[in-house]
Amino acid sequence: MRLQLGYVPLCDAAPLIVAHELGFARAEGLELDLTAEPSWATLRDRLALGHLDGAHMLAPLALASRLGLSGPPSDLIVPMQLSLNGNAITLSRSLWDAMAPESEEAVAVARAFARVAEERRASGQPLTLGTVHPFSCHSYQLRLFAEAGGLDPAAFRTVVVPPQYSVETLARGLVDGFCAGAPWNDVAVAAGHGRIAVLGSALAPDAPEKVLAMSERLDGSILPLVRAVARAGRWCADPENRAELIHRLAYRTYLALDAAIIARTFADASTGQPGAGAGPTFGAAIQEPQPAHARWLLAQMQAAHQIADRISLEAAIPTVYRPDLYRAAVADL
Repeated sequence: MRLQLGYVPLCDAAPLIVAHELGFARAEGLELDLTAEPSWATLRDRLALGHLDGAHMLAPLALASRLGLSGPPSDLIVPMQLSLNGNAITLSRSLWDAMAPESEEAVAVARAFARVAEERRASGQPLTLGTVHPFSCHSYQLRLFAEAGGLDPAAFRTVVVPPQYSVETLARGLVDGFCAGAPWNDVAVAAGHGRIAVLGSALAPDAPEKVLAMSERLDGSILPLVRAVARAGRWCADPENRAELIHRLAYRTYLALDAAIIARTFADASTGQPGAGAGPTFGAAIQEPQPAHARWLLAQMQAAHQIADRISLEAAIPTVYRPDLYRAAVADL
C-alpha cells in the first residue's frame, strides 16, 4: 500500500521521516511518499481535500480542521501523538538589547518584553511577532508569554510566517521576533540574527505539539501506519540513536541544514548551548492521544477568542482523538 504523507520541515517530523528512512513502514507493508509542504495552511488543505493520506500536523490545527474551525471540511482523526514541546520564542538582537532583562528566568524576560512592547505601542510602532499558524501552540505560547509579563497581547501584532521562513523574516526586519519549532530558533541564533528568549516548555510544559493526522477513510491502513510511526518515534527517543537521527534530519531532502545546528536542539539543557533543552519529546510515553490534551487546546482556543464556548465542542473530541486505534496498533509492540 502506498501512502502520501505531508510534513513541514521541523525536527518533530522525525517519526515520519524515520519510519520511511529506516524501513519501519515497509515492514508493515507500506510505501511512504513524503512531501515537504510550504505552510501549515497548505498542508491542512491538501489533507482535507484528499491530496494527502496523512500528515505530521499541529495538534490544534488538526482539531480545528475536523471541527470546521479552519479550512475545508475534513474527516481527520488523530490516532497518535508525535511529540510534545519543541518550541521557543526568539527575538531580534536589537529587541533583546533594548529589553535588558534582569535575569533569564521566563517571568523576568516577559516583564522586560512587556515594558518595551508598551513603549513601542505608545510611540505608534508596535512590535510584530511571527507565529506559524493561528491554530497552533506557538500562538498560544505568545499569548502566555505576554500574560506572564502582565502585558495585554493586543499590545503587539502577530503575523503568520511558516517556520522555515521565520529566520529570513527576522533577518530582513519584517518581524521583531517569532515563535517556531526546532530547529529554526537555533538557526536564527547561529546566523547572528536572534536570541532565544524563552522556551515554549517554560510557558506551557508538555504542550501537545504535533500529531499524526489521517483521513478516517483509510480504514485498513490506519493501524499499520500508526504501528510503523510508533516504532519510529520510539527509535527517535532512544539517546543511542541521537547521532543517526540528527544525520538523517540534516539530509537535503528533509531539513537541509548543518547537522551541528540540529544537534544544538537536542543538546542537554545543562550544556548551556543556545536552544539546549528546546528539542521535541518523542517516545512511547507520549504517543497515545490524550483527550485531556484536546480539552486543553479548546481552552486555549477560547482564551484566544477563536471559539466562543469550548464546552459545546468537547463532545466531539472522541470523534477526533482516537486512543483506541493507537492501543490496537501497538498492542503487540
